[in-house]
Amino acid sequence: MEKKRVIMDDKAVARAIARISYEIIERNKGTEDLCVVGVFSRGVPIGRRIAAKLSELEKNQVPFGALDITPYRDDSKHGGVAEKTDIPFDITDKNVVIVDDVIFTGRSSRAAIDALIKRGRPRSIQLAVLIDRGHRELPIRPDYVGKNLPTSHSEVVKVSAAEIDGSDGVAIY
Repeated sequence: MEKKRVIMDDKAVARAIARISYEIIERNKGTEDLCVVGVFSRGVPIGRRIAAKLSELEKNQVPFGALDITPYRDDSKHGGVAEKTDIPFDITDKNVVIVDDVIFTGRSSRAAIDALIKRGRPRSIQLAVLIDRGHRELPIRPDYVGKNLPTSHSEVVKVSAAEIDGSDGVAIY
């Protein structure tokens, strides 16, 4: 697969994460009763960074968890795969921000909501994504977006996270 163009470099990713963090604080009037849950795989490092930025800005530790949506997806077989979810806190009556790298059809976001609700009844669920590429198949819209990126169905958007890939960035293939 040949890279067509780089959409965001490491600095642009950092700015988007900072902007999303400020928007979360504004909308929630601080970070009280707020927690962040990243979706495996690249939503986890992005979510961890957002939680750290929120904690830094508000001088209040924002809980962070990692969510494996594999058993909740409607487009793949997942029999016998051990779930990797790690949410070491109660989400009941919390404002939960789900973080994913890219939103496309909305199916991963739906699976994340289903997986989260299995673990408790949050006060609210909000969605933050680094990239919104459109083409929804479900009526799901993110609350926080790093960058809107109109694409064709045939294009592939690849988010790189330093923790997984060695560097940060977004490219279209």
